[in-house]
Amino acid sequence: MKAEIITIGDEILIGQIVDTNSAWMAEQLNLNGIEVYQVTSVHDDHKHIMQALADAESRVDLVLITGGLGPTKDDITKKCLCEYFECSMHSDEQTLQAVIDRFAKRNIPVNQLNRDQALVPDACTVLPNKNGTAPGMWFEKKDTIFVSMPGVPYEMMGIMEEEVLPRLRKTGKVKSIYHQTALVYGIGESTLAEILEAWENSLPPFIKLAYLPNQLMVRLRLSAYGTNMEQLKQTVEQKMQELVQIVPDNIFGYNDDTMSVITGKLVQKTGSMIAVAESCTGGNIAHLYTEIPGSSNYFRGGVVAYSNEVKMAILGVKEETLKAHGAVSKETALEMVAGVKKALGAEYGIATTGIAGPDGGSDEKPVGTVWIAVSGKKDTLVECYRFYHNRARNIERASQTALNMLRQLLVFELK
Repeated sequence: MKAEIITIGDEILIGQIVDTNSAWMAEQLNLNGIEVYQVTSVHDDHKHIMQALADAESRVDLVLITGGLGPTKDDITKKCLCEYFECSMHSDEQTLQAVIDRFAKRNIPVNQLNRDQALVPDACTVLPNKNGTAPGMWFEKKDTIFVSMPGVPYEMMGIMEEEVLPRLRKTGKVKSIYHQTALVYGIGESTLAEILEAWENSLPPFIKLAYLPNQLMVRLRLSAYGTNMEQLKQTVEQKMQELVQIVPDNIFGYNDDTMSVITGKLVQKTGSMIAVAESCTGGNIAHLYTEIPGSSNYFRGGVVAYSNEVKMAILGVKEETLKAHGAVSKETALEMVAGVKKALGAEYGIATTGIAGPDGGSDEKPVGTVWIAVSGKKDTLVECYRFYHNRARNIERASQTALNMLRQLLVFELK
């Protein structure tokens, strides 16, 4: 079964709100073996909506529509659906009673606009909305299913989970889809594609490979389509094992893993604690750890040593080191990481010092220059990086690179 998602509303097209509905629905459809073929956003415009419905019917088996079901004049979805399915509207008694009960609980009088929420096209099956007043509507036309739902996210989600997905499973048209994503750090997309060419060519026709790069990593997603879920899982897992053999040092996790979660688990394996000393990253690494539930089991704390005075007073960086080499230097990074381990009583440490920008750079140390040191029970690593990006990206790149350096150190020490 192929699906198209249509979101209706000028507020999406002018950027007033972000279309989170489509992302959530696409995820749920994939989990239920339904392939999303297209996502479309249209104006609150009669002609535009009608054309979108006709186009979707011509190419997919399922059309999910959100938005335009409110009580005001600019919400025209129901009128368009009546015209598209060549029917009139009637007031649904159960929906009307639900509206009346909802307003009664709040001691709010029900006006005509509220009552009109119970008006539904004659051609639809009403899908109850326990979280709001506008019901969902299920239509069938030839071989295509149309479902219209409110644009309010929690209302749409409730209807999807309680009504739409169970009905779709009963159609017998859904197939199995299995996804597995490898997270690759330290190799660019084009280089990775060259390395994996032979492996990619060996994939069976029912498995698709997607390269999903961002500024921090490349996500390699394998999607298998078929009727036998067990066979799909086994084949994908086999191909993932082959992938690990090709780039063993660059795959740090899978699916929703993050570098902070992975390094945290590795530190826990050692029975140790980690501390961070941050200058240019300004506490971002500490944030990445503390947003993880249970991180107090391995994360001791952090010091934002933004000024030289703090570097000296708390981390024990020597004044002569700063004078001779500067704050952004190998020597300072090494003293910072040793100092934070000692000050906070941790076996593992991270230190960052650099020039995030947009000002402060020089010919010798341009904006984006970052020294990172990581230290463990046995070894200490220190590297200089030149990121050359804007301030926010430099902070994020430096944070993730520092975590990856720690990951590599931990993997080595755990062997």
